[in-house]
Amino acid sequence: MGLSSFKRALWVFHVATGSCNGCDIEIVAALTPRYDVERFGIKLVGTPRHADVLLVTGPVTRPMLERLKRVYEQTPDPKAVVVVGGCGSTSGVFYDSYNVVGPVDEVIPVDVYVPGCPPRPEAIVHGVVTAVAKLEKVAERG
Repeated sequence: MGLSSFKRALWVFHVATGSCNGCDIEIVAALTPRYDVERFGIKLVGTPRHADVLLVTGPVTRPMLERLKRVYEQTPDPKAVVVVGGCGSTSGVFYDSYNVVGPVDEVIPVDVYVPGCPPRPEAIVHGVVTAVAKLEKVAERG
């Protein structure tokens, strides 16, 4: 799976659900000139209503529970959810904390997991490319 799977621009919406912001910084790093994901058509957007992919970081905290569900519902189909970092996958060091509901997949369906604490920008880009491939399969069937 390479860059050939990019057939159109991919719009991404980022949701931080209670992370330490380490993963968020790595997402920003993927946008810098060193990685420059925009040259491949990957662009962060300001609203889930325009997004193809949701990038979710952190474990789901109680205040973010309903907001995450709402953002997921506002994202048009077909969509893919990419969880960035160990905290979103397993709750990480926040496991069993008083204000943590759990990992993202206990709240919304997840398509791609990007492991790491925090994952490197290359891993995040690979996760988004994997999500693109999933969206293209859905488009071919539909």
